[in-house]
Amino acid sequence: MPSYNAPIDDMQFVLHDLLKITERDVPGYAELDRDFTAAILEEAGKVARDVLAPLNMVGDSQGCRLENGVVRTPDGFREAFDTVREGGWTAIDAGEEFGGQGLPYVMHTAVNEPFVSANMAFNMYQGLTHGAYTAILAHGSEAQKALYLPRLASCEWTGTMNLTEPHCGTDLGLMRTKAEPQDDGSYKITGQKIFISSGDHDMADNIVHLVLAKIPGGPEGTKGISLFIVPKVLHDEEGKLGARNAVSVGKLEEKMGIHGNSTCVMNYDGATGWLLGEAHKGMRAMFTMMNEARMGVGLQGFAQGEAAYQAALAYAKDRLQGRAVTGPANPEGPADPLIVHPDIRRNLMDMKSFAEGARALTYWGATLIDASHRSGDADSEALVSLLTPVIKGFLTDKGFEMATAAQQVYGGHGYIEEWGMSQFARDARITMIYEGANGIQALDLVGRKLAANGGKTVMGFFEMVKTFCAENKENETLSSGFIEPLKAASKDLQAAGMFFMQNGMKTPNAALAGSYDFMHMMGHVTLGLMWAQMAKAAAEALEAGTGNRDFYEAKIATGRYYMARHLPATKMHLARIESGAEPVMALAEEAF
Repeated sequence: MPSYNAPIDDMQFVLHDLLKITERDVPGYAELDRDFTAAILEEAGKVARDVLAPLNMVGDSQGCRLENGVVRTPDGFREAFDTVREGGWTAIDAGEEFGGQGLPYVMHTAVNEPFVSANMAFNMYQGLTHGAYTAILAHGSEAQKALYLPRLASCEWTGTMNLTEPHCGTDLGLMRTKAEPQDDGSYKITGQKIFISSGDHDMADNIVHLVLAKIPGGPEGTKGISLFIVPKVLHDEEGKLGARNAVSVGKLEEKMGIHGNSTCVMNYDGATGWLLGEAHKGMRAMFTMMNEARMGVGLQGFAQGEAAYQAALAYAKDRLQGRAVTGPANPEGPADPLIVHPDIRRNLMDMKSFAEGARALTYWGATLIDASHRSGDADSEALVSLLTPVIKGFLTDKGFEMATAAQQVYGGHGYIEEWGMSQFARDARITMIYEGANGIQALDLVGRKLAANGGKTVMGFFEMVKTFCAENKENETLSSGFIEPLKAASKDLQAAGMFFMQNGMKTPNAALAGSYDFMHMMGHVTLGLMWAQMAKAAAEALEAGTGNRDFYEAKIATGRYYMARHLPATKMHLARIESGAEPVMALAEEAF
């Protein structure tokens, strides 16, 4: 069974050496000194290692089961949920007035990384609850906040979001679920939702479903969608539980992965619900939850890759196979460990350089959310909006690649269930699909985000890269293998954006056909920027006489690998984009 240890040193490096969180002018950041964050992350790491990771394969092999209308979770999940709940881990960044600890969102992000790496399916129960908390916080009435937020923060009650229906996924304008208004101000919700993660389980007293539905007589399409709070168990104004609501589990989906999470078909048969936010403004309220979820899914992508990488690294150091081409590295043994072979090193370096770059990008995104929410910084809000489809789409694509690369290090054992490697690949695969499939993320990036604010935000991003390169061109560390690759990749990305500007209006398919490549280009450029900044931070630490020289020297070497081996991919993506729509659309439908 794979073991997992939270990469505390690297997490601390990102928070303090790279992002320098205590120096940022964001309320709550001044208190996040190294000792404080280390204490939190070390405890979170222990929970991940000792409580959650041992249940990962248990959840995968047992799955959930539906018994008499109630979903039963795998052995040990309920006790583990109690441990996480009682430790206050579900309420890290919840408001103190609702029983939370009131820490910034960046700490919620950092704590969740080891939890996701250790047991992604398990962590989804609290992850969806956090999203429901955020949506009610942003759009709920004062009475709704007082009733639901303390219970969601503590996970005494958990939450879900219900969007998809059997006949419509991304195209929510086709939705059929109805909400009939009642005399007492409530609504009767009728319809069916599918793919509902954590839709039912036996680990909380109640489940608060946030359900999209249409009020009869409202506008057509997505403009007529409203969002409703529909609890599994009805309650009074004080939260005392009463009768079961008219909501039930139609079935549990049999899935490729995340078996430990209950993915449900939910039936609403005149269930009682209450409007959340304004009527016919449900998409705005739901996107509060969706945007947070997309950031969380990006984290899932690289966190699963990190766990797979740790297992592959341990195997590569232990497994004896062949001899190093330059001469025996283990002359006393019958063979050398796998890690001496260049192709194994390539796989490991691909994984290591991606995971560390992705961690930096995700944590940076979390600081932008904090700056937006805690300081009202509109520029940070615009920038994280631009980066969200990149974080979700690029990091999950590459995270899945990491999981399969880890399997490859194991060879045949990577394909055998008892070694646990296939679970990482199967679990990571869903991250590319849910919360908006990655093709949708690419379309969102190119079709909406590039033009947002008249293009000001993306131009500001280009200027950020340009300024960094100009200010650090004489830096001895960065001038060797960092600045020039980053400048070249950024120019490729700008050329792609110019191609869309010149061709998008007259040939819309040219932009759409190139959107996925653009998302990956921007992913590489953002990771290139992260790596250049991390190399600078590592060099400064070495210059200051740090006692952890090996860590910082490895950081710089890993960054050089990413810049040399991965950043040149922008040229390939640019060539694809500039080929236009014709190669993609040339075949007639009947020719397929």
